[in-house]
Amino acid sequence: MLTAKTRSLSFRVGLCLSLVFALPAHPSPSEIRFDPVKQEEVRRRLESYKGDDGRRERTLKGLFEAAGCTSEKLTEQPVKHLKEPNLICSLPGTTDSIIVVGAHFDHAANGSGVVDNWSGASLLPSLFEVLKQQPRQHTFIFIGFAGEEKGLVGSEFYAKNLAPEQATKIKAMVNMDTLGLGPTEVWVSRSHPRLCVAMAQIAQAMKLPVIGVNVDQVGKSDEESFIQRKIPTITIHSLTQATLPILHSPRDQLPAIKFDDYYNTYRLLSGYLIFLDEKFGSAAGEPEKH
Repeated sequence: MLTAKTRSLSFRVGLCLSLVFALPAHPSPSEIRFDPVKQEEVRRRLESYKGDDGRRERTLKGLFEAAGCTSEKLTEQPVKHLKEPNLICSLPGTTDSIIVVGAHFDHAANGSGVVDNWSGASLLPSLFEVLKQQPRQHTFIFIGFAGEEKGLVGSEFYAKNLAPEQATKIKAMVNMDTLGLGPTEVWVSRSHPRLCVAMAQIAQAMKLPVIGVNVDQVGKSDEESFIQRKIPTITIHSLTQATLPILHSPRDQLPAIKFDDYYNTYRLLSGYLIFLDEKFGSAAGEPEKH
């Protein structure tokens, strides 16, 4: 199964990379500058996963508040049929264009759900912390989604309740699910080509690894709710054939995380979001809808 996917994926990645030359010049490290959250703090946030989904939502809220997302910028969206809300942190930009960054905080019954998906959720405040230091064209909306494991309930509720005019303002949705099992990976078949190419560009500029691995037969993640609204998405993960058995199993524990890879993914995503804001800030640079 992985062999067939790898062949297909290699073609898709090659196709995306062939488009690099049609886009603006590659960024250089001197063009993308930011102060990342220190490794110790990223690790501490990752290690705060303990508890049921309600406690995780409250923990994530506390992490956002500690990072500086407080008051009217941090809201809880009640979700029909769920006890836990979606947690939404807004970071205004100079325009009304929006980039959504999402990760689900709920977890399956087996294991501790550190990989799937506290690894993604706990990075949201650290990404917010980087972006708040930057001049921004886009408004960034960081969302901890509830109920992904119950069938994308939280993200579907959020996307379906977007007013039409608000949906058209969302230029990209960056989804993080199951990080830190290895180097950064892109689910190419569920990612918009221009967002895929932008990831290749910034990875090259930052000299950080990124590869393409499609996981279509594994299941769906929260990007699907946005694709249904014709919003361009990219999904970042770290699954391989070897690590797939960790999902929804007792092996989903903190020791499964390779922290150096995890922190590199955080750094890459930080640079990527800054790059998207700068390079896709004009109508000519924005991805077309799906």
